[in-house]
Amino acid sequence: MSLHSTAAQLVTLASEGGEHTDEHASISPYVTGGGAFVVLLLLLWITTRFNRDR
Repeated sequence: MSLHSTAAQLVTLASEGGEHTDEHASISPYVTGGGAFVVLLLLLWITTRFNRDR
């Protein structure tokens, strides 16, 4: 296989795939970011509770 024929086959394969449709509603980025922020604050609070030697 040459590079040209391989590239042509990949282009054909990519165009046959069509568009991807999701069956479910996506998760809001605000909910994901807010949840991550709350978890990080909780971990920070736990870390400061165990670090009482200062």
